[in-house]
Amino acid sequence: MTTKTTSMNHLKTVKPDVKRLVNFMTAVAWFILGIGVLLSLINLSHFSDQNTGLMVGIGFLIGSVHIYVIGTAIGLVHARMVQHAESKNASLPEEEPIS
Repeated sequence: MTTKTTSMNHLKTVKPDVKRLVNFMTAVAWFILGIGVLLSLINLSHFSDQNTGLMVGIGFLIGSVHIYVIGTAIGLVHARMVQHAESKNASLPEEEPIS
């Protein structure tokens, strides 16, 4: 009994659309940053930890940075994963087609 090996290059693989996710998270981060700046400027007159609007505005500012960093990290990890997969595939020897 023999085993036949074939190359699976002709099959279509589903690739995640990471670029779209990164762009979406960047847009959301900028939007939330704008809300944070607006809330902070509106409630700046009474600078105290009792000022809920100001605290929420500062929270939005910090949250927007977190969202941006997470989105950027997702893009970088995906790019590294693709680069690693390409270098791994380039180092593999070519298989002969089975006739």
